[in-house]
Amino acid sequence: MPAHRPAVLVFDVNETLSDLTPLRRRFEAAGVGADLMPLWFAGVLRDGFAVTAAGGYAGFTDLARDNLRLLLTGAAVGPDRLEEAVAHVLSGFAELDVHPDVAEGVRGLRAAGYRLVTMTNGSAGHTGELLTRAGVRDCFSELLDVAGPRRWKPHPHAYRYAAERAGIRPAEAMLVATHPWDVDGARRAGLAGAWLRRGTDPGVYPSSLTAPTLAADDVGELARVLA
Repeated sequence: MPAHRPAVLVFDVNETLSDLTPLRRRFEAAGVGADLMPLWFAGVLRDGFAVTAAGGYAGFTDLARDNLRLLLTGAAVGPDRLEEAVAHVLSGFAELDVHPDVAEGVRGLRAAGYRLVTMTNGSAGHTGELLTRAGVRDCFSELLDVAGPRRWKPHPHAYRYAAERAGIRPAEAMLVATHPWDVDGARRAGLAGAWLRRGTDPGVYPSSLTAPTLAADDVGELARVLA
């Protein structure tokens, strides 16, 4: 339990709330290995981070499409099939579901009096669709993405933008994320940070990054810890 109860919990979305595993099947349908999906997603994050570090901005969908074209071309998807394959993979975001623990955990946090918002490097529109399918859209007061601050997380402006939109100081917020780099970024920006391990060994949290304020296996355990 943190020393001070946070007023707002700021949830990351991709892989923290959403399960990206079904996208692997779309890579297979495109005629390439399912193991290329994590490589592609890491490339999208890399380019988003790089553009932000250079002082620019590009949206998630544009970078996702560009990286997918490069990856599929390198995997020998022919030009006659390339755009169809790209569209098939990207359309999968509109059909993703949350992890099994999310709905009950989110409801538990809301019932405990926490205000919940999301802040994603992806699309706030897709976040809304995801949470609506899960039946928990009403638990979140704001759905935010990095198009607002025009800085990808882990840039400090992204986290401070979320706190500002929630009407609080950064110190009154806690980021909830499954990515250590996201937790580190939030901590450096003045927020508390909850690391969702999701089956990862606690010992693998990078020692070079700022430690989380607390850690939990999933959203359900987080709700129990913060109750």
